[in-house]
Amino acid sequence: MMTMASLQMLVCATILSSANVHAFSVPATSLRATRVMPPTALFATDNKDKEGVFSQDVQDEAKAALESVGWARPGADEEMTSEDPFVQQINAEIRRDVGVDLDELLNPAKVVNLERDLYNYRVELASLTGATVADGIKLTTEICDNGGGGEDADALRKRIQKKETDLSIERRSVFRGWLKNIFLGQAVLSLALSYVMATNPASLFGQFPWFYSYNMDISIQVLGYWWWWLFIVPSLRSRRPSGMEKKALDIAFLATPLVSILAPVATKDTALIWAANLVVVAASYAFAFASGDDDDEESSSKKDPAWLKFIYKSLDFGSGRERGARQ
Repeated sequence: MMTMASLQMLVCATILSSANVHAFSVPATSLRATRVMPPTALFATDNKDKEGVFSQDVQDEAKAALESVGWARPGADEEMTSEDPFVQQINAEIRRDVGVDLDELLNPAKVVNLERDLYNYRVELASLTGATVADGIKLTTEICDNGGGGEDADALRKRIQKKETDLSIERRSVFRGWLKNIFLGQAVLSLALSYVMATNPASLFGQFPWFYSYNMDISIQVLGYWWWWLFIVPSLRSRRPSGMEKKALDIAFLATPLVSILAPVATKDTALIWAANLVVVAASYAFAFASGDDDDEESSSKKDPAWLKFIYKSLDFGSGRERGARQ
């Protein structure tokens, strides 16, 4: 029977493990089949001159900080799809300048949002300074800035300069193949470690006095089969898979916690529960690959019920999709 001390240690270990997932796993994301949501101000105010937390500079900094951890409030404007000419133009420019497609960047949706912010700011700057912009040309700060404009224009120039700096950094941040290999290696190591934790934790921690003093064997065994949901599947999702593999990992990410919660009702053998999670992940891959190919991804998603679409959409929170792409 688990003591209160061991139960507390289990809770602490689970919380720390969950934190590590966010610290070391980059969620899967791609611009493919996505939409770009126009970013909006964190705080709404009618007084542009208001200082403190409602000043525009503070709002921009707060919004950037929230977007960096995957939070963004959808705007009221019409959404843009990846087929939008604005997005296609950005993709062409990045392919020309960097040599990769937009969805190969580390934060593709953030790049699109920065470009959209700059477009809106430059249009506003042109209005404030009386600049004349010809139709059909790409807006730049030089074209839209005719000088003058007062304090409002000066503040806008500062925001534009900061956005341009951020955009320059993001355009050079490519999601390299070696990074995907790191996440794959992390998944393989987690697989081996979790098996030992679930079957024979004493071989790893038996030399430490606290292992026996606090009866940590059961706690670590439980954490071993929860490792599937905490580390293994998230590490695989961090490689940004698409198509059938992404669907498989989405299913596995939803199914493995259910197995870990319900299986102890039938058995207390942690090795069997670990194996059950392995079977569920393998079955998720088998189902996803048997249900269609990559070309059918869009049509297949349209057939999914609304509640399932909502769950899949929620899985991408924090991955950049809520700041950008959706089809």
